[in-house]
Amino acid sequence: MIKKILAFSVAIAASTFIFASPSFAATHTVTSGETLFSIAPKYNVTATALKKENMLITNNLFINQVLQIPEKVSATHPSNVKKTYSMTATAYTANCKGCSGITKTGLNLRKNPELKVIAVDPKIIPLGSKVWVEGYGIAVAGDTGGAIKGNKIDVFVKNKSIAYDWGRKKVTVKLLKS
Repeated sequence: MIKKILAFSVAIAASTFIFASPSFAATHTVTSGETLFSIAPKYNVTATALKKENMLITNNLFINQVLQIPEKVSATHPSNVKKTYSMTATAYTANCKGCSGITKTGLNLRKNPELKVIAVDPKIIPLGSKVWVEGYGIAVAGDTGGAIKGNKIDVFVKNKSIAYDWGRKKVTVKLLKS
């Protein structure tokens, strides 16, 4: 049964490769426990964009499934901007006292300390959105926080030293089209 599923996945991936738009920049082979939401930030894309690029009907992935990664936008001058905000940004880590390291969208930041993830007020920026943050780059809106209300964000960084260096600052945040 597993071989049939894998063969089916490979056939789907192969047919997707042949008929997909030429906008993909790389491929990713799914490993155990990965989801669209855990893969997307590794490539600075949204889960929605991954799903669309690979013509997936559901969010279900299979081990060894090959996903096409949509082409990245420029990290310094994104051209596909949907909306621009002026926000106050602070930084957070996954290792604070009482923190699980798991974001609201299920990303494990302790296992993936290089991910670019921000905490947002989902009434302002929807969870799962791709954003560009001045001084931080392209990230995924993958978390929320008790103090994150209105035009405030938290940027995820891998340690306290970087968080202290970031401090609190006004930044431009651009919500990108997926």
